Amino acid sequence: MSNRLELLKTMLVKSPKDSFLLFAIAKEYEGLGDLNAALDFFLNLKKDDPNYVGLYYHLGKLYEKNEEIEKAFFTYKNGMQIAKEQGDQHALNELAGAKLNLGDDEDFEEV
Repeated sequence: MSNRLELLKTMLVKSPKDSFLLFAIAKEYEGLGDLNAALDFFLNLKKDDPNYVGLYYHLGKLYEKNEEIEKAFFTYKNGMQIAKEQGDQHALNELAGAKLNLGDDEDFEEV
């Protein structure tokens, strides 16, 4: 375990619902190649703070790495809705581009 990951996890003990810490830990695990742990932290973040718009791009990319393309597509699509609601044009553009790279709504059935 990296020193940075240890520090983040120590901080999480004091603030277990801190969205940024959950996101940072997920990214750290992803960087270390532990995609299952990264996924767990991303999904916990989604459960605790579904409006954390930065989550959706990275979770979608993780689904793509795991070859779960349909999950990635709908993750991007859901993130786009949240970005629209928040008026976050940058996130909306990133999510729309990622979604478009996978196809369009006609290529996927709602899960």
